[in-house]
Amino acid sequence: MCLYKNWFSGPIPHEIGYLNSLVDLELNSNNLMGEIPISIGNLRNLKILQLHTNQLSGHIPQEIGLLMSLTDLELNSNNLIGQIPTSIGNLKILRILYLSENGLSGSIPATIGNLSNLRTLALFSNHLTGQISFSLGGLTNVESFLLDDNKLFGHIPEEIGLLSSLVELYVSSNFLFGQIPSSIRNLTKLNKFSVFINQLSGRLPSELNNISAKLIFFQIGGNHFSGPLPENLCLDKSLTYFSVVYNNFSGNIPKGIKNCTTLQRVRLEHNKLSGDISEDFGIYPNLNYIDLSSNNFHGQLSSNWGLCSNLAALKISRNRISGKIPPELANASHLEFLDLSSNQLVGSIPKSFSTLHSLGVLKLDGNKLSGNITLGIGELSFLTELNLAANRFIGFIPEGLGSCQRLTVLNLNQNMFEGRIPYDIGSLQFLQTLDLSQNMLTGKLPQQFGGLIYLQSLNVSHNKLSGSIPSSMAQCLGLVSIDVSYNELEGTLPDNKAFENATFESLRNNKGLCGNIAGLKPCSSGSPKKKTDQGHNTKTLVLIIVIPIGFVGVVAMVVVVIWLIPLRRCIKEMPRASRENLFTVLNFDGNIAYESIVEATDNFDSRYCIGMGGSGSVFRAELSNGQVFAVKKLNESIQGDGSRDFKSFSNEIRSLSEARHRNVVRLYGFCSHVRHLFLVYEYLEGGSLAHVLSHDEKSIELDWFKRVNAIKAVAKALSYMHHGCFPAIVHRDISSKNILFDHEYEAHISDFGTAKFLNSNSSNWTSFAGTFGYTAPEFAYTMEVNEKCDVFSFGVVALEVIMGGHPGDLVASISSSSLSENQNLVLKEVLDPRPSSPGKHEAEELVLIAKIAFSCLNFNPGSRPTMFQVSTLLSKKMQPSDLFPYITLCQLFGLEIPTP
Repeated sequence: MCLYKNWFSGPIPHEIGYLNSLVDLELNSNNLMGEIPISIGNLRNLKILQLHTNQLSGHIPQEIGLLMSLTDLELNSNNLIGQIPTSIGNLKILRILYLSENGLSGSIPATIGNLSNLRTLALFSNHLTGQISFSLGGLTNVESFLLDDNKLFGHIPEEIGLLSSLVELYVSSNFLFGQIPSSIRNLTKLNKFSVFINQLSGRLPSELNNISAKLIFFQIGGNHFSGPLPENLCLDKSLTYFSVVYNNFSGNIPKGIKNCTTLQRVRLEHNKLSGDISEDFGIYPNLNYIDLSSNNFHGQLSSNWGLCSNLAALKISRNRISGKIPPELANASHLEFLDLSSNQLVGSIPKSFSTLHSLGVLKLDGNKLSGNITLGIGELSFLTELNLAANRFIGFIPEGLGSCQRLTVLNLNQNMFEGRIPYDIGSLQFLQTLDLSQNMLTGKLPQQFGGLIYLQSLNVSHNKLSGSIPSSMAQCLGLVSIDVSYNELEGTLPDNKAFENATFESLRNNKGLCGNIAGLKPCSSGSPKKKTDQGHNTKTLVLIIVIPIGFVGVVAMVVVVIWLIPLRRCIKEMPRASRENLFTVLNFDGNIAYESIVEATDNFDSRYCIGMGGSGSVFRAELSNGQVFAVKKLNESIQGDGSRDFKSFSNEIRSLSEARHRNVVRLYGFCSHVRHLFLVYEYLEGGSLAHVLSHDEKSIELDWFKRVNAIKAVAKALSYMHHGCFPAIVHRDISSKNILFDHEYEAHISDFGTAKFLNSNSSNWTSFAGTFGYTAPEFAYTMEVNEKCDVFSFGVVALEVIMGGHPGDLVASISSSSLSENQNLVLKEVLDPRPSSPGKHEAEELVLIAKIAFSCLNFNPGSRPTMFQVSTLLSKKMQPSDLFPYITLCQLFGLEIPTP
């Protein structure tokens, strides 16, 4: 008798144990919940038991060991906890054992070593501790040995060499130490070997040469290995994935690598490898990614790299490469990322690079390149980062940069560029970093710089620039850091926080800058700035006066008609008491609702303002009946035809009408009035996450238990928005200022003014939205919105919660895979020191949160988890351990986690 079912939900009935004739039970990928009943032990004829990919919880019953006929046991991808029952060792004919991706803890039972017929042992992604038992050497027929992503410690036992049938050995992401045992020479069938991110050390055993010729997958990064690499790698022309990143290997590249045409991905960065790069590497038709950075390679770049037809990323920074850049490199037409920085390259940039139309990142800084730039940079329309700093370039800054509309980083500092700054740089609306310092630039800063609305860092110091700083730069609201020192600038500083908060050092040695900065002379009362502001205010007043009031009213009525039906549906879903109390707020006649709110806020007086955002200000409104609401008064936005722009207003109404979740702020109503647009929400007295973290006393009150729950709440809400709403809702501005607390510190997502509904039948491309420091990097240049944008922002917020402040540069280092400076930093050292030390259970949850946050910040959106996966992981019960004080950021980073 066999039992299959395409869809089954709820608990497994106890009565299933009465089906004595059952031989095949496959209920995987359903919605099973609850515990596995102990009656399952009565199914003595059962051969196949597949319950994977459900929501089963509780312990695996000891009675599982009574199923003596079982050959296939798959309980993976559930929420099972507790120890692996020792009775599993009774299943003598078992061939497949999948218990992976659960919350299992404790040590691996020694009795598993009795399963001599086992072919697959998959225990990965649990919380298993203890050492790898020598008894597992009894698994002489096992082919796949998968123990990665646990908390195992100790040595890899010598008995591993008894697994003579082994094909796959994965013990990565654990806490193993010591050396790789010499008995590995007996694993003659092994083709996949992964021990990355452990604490293994010493030289690789010479016996590894016995098996390295046949390896397909060789992954040992993130350890403390030293000495040479195995000599026989790829002698059988089978190696595709080769990674030894972040170790201390020295010596030359194995000779077999040069002719290893099967290679697809190579990572050797951050070692002490040496040799002539022009001789040690060959032509790789399948190679997609290679990183040789931070080693001691010398020699010249070979033209053979251009023959690697599938090459997308070539990184050879921080070595001793000399000579010229071969123009033939442009033949690698799929190249997207080229980093040759910090070497000793000379000559010019080949003109042929103009044909690299897929190139997104070009980093040539820190070399000895010279001459005029004749490269047609304007043809590289996919370019997002251009770094030519610290070279010897002369002449003018190349024209055509304005065509690189995806550019976010432009660094040309420490060269000998002269002449004016090209005006078209001001059209790079997504530019975030601009560094033109230490050149010989003359003329004025372009007025067009006011168009750099997303610029965060500007450095034009040590040039010969003159005139005033454009007042238009007051529009650069994202600007955080500026340095205009050592020029000939004069006049008033722009009305911008970055300039107002600038230090004297960043403004010094100019001709006549003035402002309220210590060290600068004050500006006169008749400065051009005042006149400009007065003229601007006059124009604004005229614009307001000439707007046709009747037209505005018509538009307001249209909005009311559009949104009346969904809001009525929303009213019906409210409790009766709430509907009665709030019906006047939802009155659309423009009288009662408007007058009540205006009276409660004294015509939106600043005394009642409790927060400000990009789309409006939030006021506390206590009505005459004692009810308290949060009222968001939207900033007016006038379109070209003189009408109001209702986009943010309607976005928020529609989003909050659709999203009904306890961790999404509740919308009670809105008012569209001739004078004001505002929305009425539930009042959350706890304030924003950003506000709480900025105050020491409140941060102490926000203990680790509350912080963990806040992160879980945000994850649940986003999971609901992405996977529980149709169409899915993407928030686009998840940040600490948009996470609000109630009086019990339960978190709620707010501010849906930039939210977008994903439409599967049309394009989801849109304009930029979000908060700097939280926005996914790809959104700055692709402008395609999807759920993974929110996932990235969630990762930033999660780290902010546990660190007590914005993670800053750590975000960039994680997303760009460059944790070198922080790889040995212990997680405990970066946690917010203000709350009391976390207990063992809280510490384990913090480790999980950090690990999830790191995966959410992956530069590649496709490699980030979904919010459903995040929420599911966070809902699992954690088992305490003693490893928390020793866990480093590198161990959480997942440097080499392969794509499943």
